Amino acid sequence: MPETPSSPPAESAGSRLGWRDRLQAFHHLPWFLGQVWRVRRSYAALVLGLRIARAVAPLGILWVGKLIVDAVVAAIADHTGHRAVPWHYLGTLVVLELAIVFVGEIIARAALLFESLLNDLYNNRLSEALLEHAATLDLRQFEDPGFYDHLERARQQTAGRTNLITMMLDLLQNAVTLVTFAITLLAYVPWLLGLLFVAVIPSFLGETHYAGLNYLLRRRWTAETRQIDYLRYTGASDRTAKEVKLFGLSHWLLERYRGLADGFYRESSALSKRRTAVILVLTLVSSLGYYFAYAWIIYLTVIGHRSPAGAFTLGVLTLLSASFRQSRDLIQAMLLGTAQLAEQALYLNDLATFLEMKPAIVSEPGAPQVPEQLTEGFELRDVGFKYPGSERWAVRHVSFTLKPGERLSLVGENGVGKTTIVKLLTRLYDPDEGTVLLDGKDLKSYDIESVRRAFGVIFQDFVRYNFLFRENIAVGEITALDDAPRIGAAAQQSLAAEVVARLPQGYDQMLGRHVDGGVELSGGEWQKVALARAYFRDAQLLILDEPSSALDARAECEVFERFDDLADGKMAVLISHRFSTVRMADRVLVLANGEIVERGTHDELVRAGGTYAELFELQAAAYR
Repeated sequence: MPETPSSPPAESAGSRLGWRDRLQAFHHLPWFLGQVWRVRRSYAALVLGLRIARAVAPLGILWVGKLIVDAVVAAIADHTGHRAVPWHYLGTLVVLELAIVFVGEIIARAALLFESLLNDLYNNRLSEALLEHAATLDLRQFEDPGFYDHLERARQQTAGRTNLITMMLDLLQNAVTLVTFAITLLAYVPWLLGLLFVAVIPSFLGETHYAGLNYLLRRRWTAETRQIDYLRYTGASDRTAKEVKLFGLSHWLLERYRGLADGFYRESSALSKRRTAVILVLTLVSSLGYYFAYAWIIYLTVIGHRSPAGAFTLGVLTLLSASFRQSRDLIQAMLLGTAQLAEQALYLNDLATFLEMKPAIVSEPGAPQVPEQLTEGFELRDVGFKYPGSERWAVRHVSFTLKPGERLSLVGENGVGKTTIVKLLTRLYDPDEGTVLLDGKDLKSYDIESVRRAFGVIFQDFVRYNFLFRENIAVGEITALDDAPRIGAAAQQSLAAEVVARLPQGYDQMLGRHVDGGVELSGGEWQKVALARAYFRDAQLLILDEPSSALDARAECEVFERFDDLADGKMAVLISHRFSTVRMADRVLVLANGEIVERGTHDELVRAGGTYAELFELQAAAYR
C-alpha cells in the first residue's frame, strides 16, 4: 500500500458547505419518503397515524392538570364550609389524566414496534437496491478510487438511513404537539410564541453550521477511513497472519494505523470541542428567554390579569408555564432535528448519487444475442485502452484474430496487458481506440448479457466464496445450481472431484474459515474449484488466466490433458508463465509495454531468437 500522510490535504475553498448546499440536500427527501412508503404502505400509514395521535397527548395531560389545579385552589379558597370538596370531580379528572397517560404509552409502544419493523424492511430493501445497482455498473467504475469512495459512503448509508425515518417522524410529532401548545399560548399571551422562536434561533444556526462541518470532515476522510479499516483487517486477519508474523510487520502496521487514526481523532475532537462550547453558550441564551417568559406569566397571574381566554388562575399559570417550557424544548428539538436532518440529507445525497450512476457499457435496445455457434470468431483491430485515471496505455495498436476451434496464448512479463486483453474480449471494458469484432460485428452491438454467457473465464485472482462446495462451482452458471450431474462433471474435469472426496460433507461442505463448519482449502485445491467454474459453463470461449499457478507438476499435466479435450472445437485463450502450458496453443502472442512484439507458434518463436526464445530459455535453464 502506498505511503499515506497522517492527515488529508487542507480543505479547498470549493469544499466549503454553504446554506444553499444545505437546502439543496433536502431535495432528495421526497425520493426517500417515496421509497419508505413503497416498502410497506400499511406499516407506514399506521406509524403516521400513531405518531399524530401521540402528538396531541401532552396538551391533553396539561389541560386536565390545569383543571385539577383550579379545582383544588377553589376548594381550598372556599373555607366557609358552605360547599363540599368536589372529590368526585377531582377523582374523574385524575382518572382521565391517567387514561391519557396509559393510552399514550400504548400508542408509543405500538408506534415503536411498527417503526422498528418498517426500518428493518427498508434497510433490507435498500441493501438489495444497492447490490442490484452495483451489479449494473462497469468494472471501470469499480476500479476508479473516486467512484469507490462514493460506493463506500453509499454502503454506510444502508444502516444509517433507518435513523432518518425516526428523525422525520420525531419532527412531525413535535410539530403537531407544538401546534397544540401554540394555540394555547396564542389564546392567553400571543407574543410569547414569537419570543420562543427568537430564543432558540441562535442554537439552531450553531447546530446547523457544525453539522455541515462534521459532514465535510467525514467526507474528506473517506479514503483515509477505508485505509484505517484495511490496516485494522491486515493487522489481525487469518489471511495475513503468517506474513505479518514472519516479516515482523505488526509494529509497522500499528504505526501506520495510529498515524491515520490519530489524525482523524485530532480533527474530529477539535471540531467536537468547538461545537460543544458554542452550542452551550447559545443554549444558555435560550434558557434566559424561557425564564423571562416564566417570570412574566407569574406576574400576570399575581395581578389577576384577564385575557380573551379567561382569567389567569394558578391552573392557567401551570398550563402556560408548562406549555411555554415544552414549546421551547419542542422548537429547540425541531430546529436541532432540522439541522441534523440537513446533515443526514447530505449523506442521503451520497446514496442517491450512487444509485443514479449509470454504466457506460450497456446493450442497445433490441441488441442481438451472440450466435450459439460462432463462425468467424474474434478480430481486434488496432485496439488501445487506458485504465481510469491513468495516462499510460495499458494496451495499444493490438490487432489479431481468434477463430473458432483455435487456441491462443498470451505471453509476457507482468503488467504488459495480457489480462487487459481478456477484459476487452469479455467486454468488461470497451476499448478507447480501435474495434473488437465478434463474427464480423462490433462486440458492442451484441446484448451484453449474452456476451458474458458465451465465455468461461478463470482469472488468477479468482474469488474464494464462503459458500458450499457445489455452490462454488455453480457460480460459473448459477442458473444451473441444482444440476448435480453437471457440477460433478465439471469437478471431474478440473480435478476438484479429488478434493471433494476428502471433505466430510462432500459437495455440501461449507468452504472458508469465516463460517461455522467451514473448511479452508489449499491454494491448489481452490484453483481446481475455480477451474471447475469455467468448465461448468457451456462456453464458446474458454479463458484461463494463470490457471495452474498453484498446482503441482503432476496436477498441472492432468488438468491440461483434460482441458485439451474440453476445448476441442472451442476458442481458448491461455495466459501463463509456464511454457509447458503455452506450447499447447496454436499461436502465441508476445506482449511488451502493451503492444504485440512477436507472434507465431512455439517452435517458430523459439527459432526466431527473440523475446519469447529468451524467456523460454530462462525457464528451461532452471530445470537443467
